[in-house]
Amino acid sequence: MTHATTQEGVAEGALERSDEPLYSQCVGQHDAGLDREPQAGVDVVVVDHHKCASALPIAHALVNPNRLDEADDAAAHGHLAAVGVCFLLAAALVRTLRERGFFAARAEPKLVDLLDMVALGTVADVAQLRGLNRAFVTQGLKVMAAGRNVGLAALIEASRLTRAPTCQDLGFALGPRINAGGRVGKSDLGVRLLTTGDAEEARGIAAELERLNEERRAIEASVCEAAEGLCQAQGNRAVAIVAAEGWHPGVIGIVAGRLKEKLGRPAIVIAIGEDGLGKGSGRSISGVDLGAAILAAKDSGLLIAGGGHAMAAGLTVERDKIAALADFLDARLADDISRGRDDRALLIDAVLAPGGVCPNLCDALEAGGPYGAGWPGPRVAAGPVRIVKADIVGNGHLRLIVTGDDGRRIKAIAFRMADSELGQAMLAAPAHRKLWITGRIKRDDWGDRPSAEMHLEDAAWAD
Repeated sequence: MTHATTQEGVAEGALERSDEPLYSQCVGQHDAGLDREPQAGVDVVVVDHHKCASALPIAHALVNPNRLDEADDAAAHGHLAAVGVCFLLAAALVRTLRERGFFAARAEPKLVDLLDMVALGTVADVAQLRGLNRAFVTQGLKVMAAGRNVGLAALIEASRLTRAPTCQDLGFALGPRINAGGRVGKSDLGVRLLTTGDAEEARGIAAELERLNEERRAIEASVCEAAEGLCQAQGNRAVAIVAAEGWHPGVIGIVAGRLKEKLGRPAIVIAIGEDGLGKGSGRSISGVDLGAAILAAKDSGLLIAGGGHAMAAGLTVERDKIAALADFLDARLADDISRGRDDRALLIDAVLAPGGVCPNLCDALEAGGPYGAGWPGPRVAAGPVRIVKADIVGNGHLRLIVTGDDGRRIKAIAFRMADSELGQAMLAAPAHRKLWITGRIKRDDWGDRPSAEMHLEDAAWAD
């Protein structure tokens, strides 16, 4: 029996179980199920990647490169997502069985065919795309493009992707749909989709996950609106912590990511149950180790369970200790957060005339991918340009059409930034005033002919 988990990071599409099971286990909170299983004669192997405390769960083995007692050569793989650790465990198992002659009369499993799921889990977990992770994702995208997994093929079709998935698609298109079942529907839908060999069943499950993902979006929007209101009322704490009854625990991680992006500081969102216990999920900013702080809070007696890694954490807390937890995190992390916010900089990789933003450049830049956490895509600045059109589309997205002195136009979109300072400035900008825009450019194949658009991150007046 193997327990494994992956945890969402910033991206909307990251995979995250709403119950976050291994946070409690890997920080030494001995799960009742693990306590019982040795008595039942079941050997349990726990596979994880989150930071562990000194007290470990009762299990036959705990495979985790982030154990405190891990050797240096294994600890070097601490950047792996849990799915990557599982893959290495499977490879070691196959090697051992081969040495023992197990495959003398039977075929070995083709582990390479599973790299599509390893890539999906790695990106959705917002794991650093370096070392083995980078290799897993690069090769996994090739396997995924071959369409061997009928479940993933059905999900790609349901996501309305008309080309082979990219790294971005894993985090923003496929991940959310797989995870929607665990958030607001049936938690076994994702597993059934990825393991079925029946194309018709796969299409049915993918359609159900698409429906649940839309339901998840609606729930998330409602919780996010309420959480933002509470943040405004609580003032400018170092760590934004909001809690309420009735919030769906399946969306709190995504909402925490939204708050973190909007506020520029770590955020924790807690859903309080009828029993008075709060299940919380947090997201952090660069340079602030939220997981270590949550472990420290647990060791201080403020939490029933908790843990995670630098950028994401989960916790269980009693209602009457939430205020004390907020004070503890403020005291522990205020200096780190201040330094992290002061060190923010928007690094530009290229400066272009508007005509330089084109599909050929997108293709050339994409060759340096896959891009993601730890290996961000190149950021370019283009200008000077004037705004031809600025409006709001979708769920608070700012859409721009700008033109340069060379007569070339650029489409740009700033996701969920319509009500931000940047968004309001762009909406009110006079037509004659010139500016520079910056962000990451992406190929757009929706029209009659390919074009390029910019995913806008910032802008500055040219005069």
